[in-house]
Amino acid sequence: MHVIPTEIPDVLVIEPRVFGDDRGFFFESFNEKTFNEKTGANVRFVQDNHSRSAKNVLRGLHYQIEQVQGKLVRVVAGAIFDIAVDIRKSSPTFGLWVSCELSAANKRQLWVPAGFAHGFVALEEGTEVLYKTTDYYAPAHERCILWNDPDLAIDWGLTEDPILSAKDQIGQTLRTAEVYP
Repeated sequence: MHVIPTEIPDVLVIEPRVFGDDRGFFFESFNEKTFNEKTGANVRFVQDNHSRSAKNVLRGLHYQIEQVQGKLVRVVAGAIFDIAVDIRKSSPTFGLWVSCELSAANKRQLWVPAGFAHGFVALEEGTEVLYKTTDYYAPAHERCILWNDPDLAIDWGLTEDPILSAKDQIGQTLRTAEVYP
């Protein structure tokens, strides 16, 4: 496993060691001991989630204000443009975001620690995303920041309007959102 730092030190790109030949490939997608040693995260995952999205579906920017979740995100079909936004008020990178393209082809993963809002847009039809979380889903504590918040100025690389859920259409701006201390 190779760990690639991003502009926000806590968010990491994970590249697994892939063994491939003319039959296909094999890789270890997660090993708790190796992950914690290489990232310094010392986390335990309690839930796996799986989503399927049509091209241009944008999900996010989601987080839970209590039962805060770290997420390890990967793509098993298609590709996404993945975003993590630092929403820890006391952080020197508060309000900054990083991005990474994750795909079934590159097999990269993104470690989004607790304290970040997370979102992605599907770049291909039938994109499937798997992600592990460090705490359980708690709908009462779920929050959403607007994907197009002008203060964040995220360049999603979109050439047309994204497909959004009703929840994602009414997210709050970072200025008005409930964030972490």
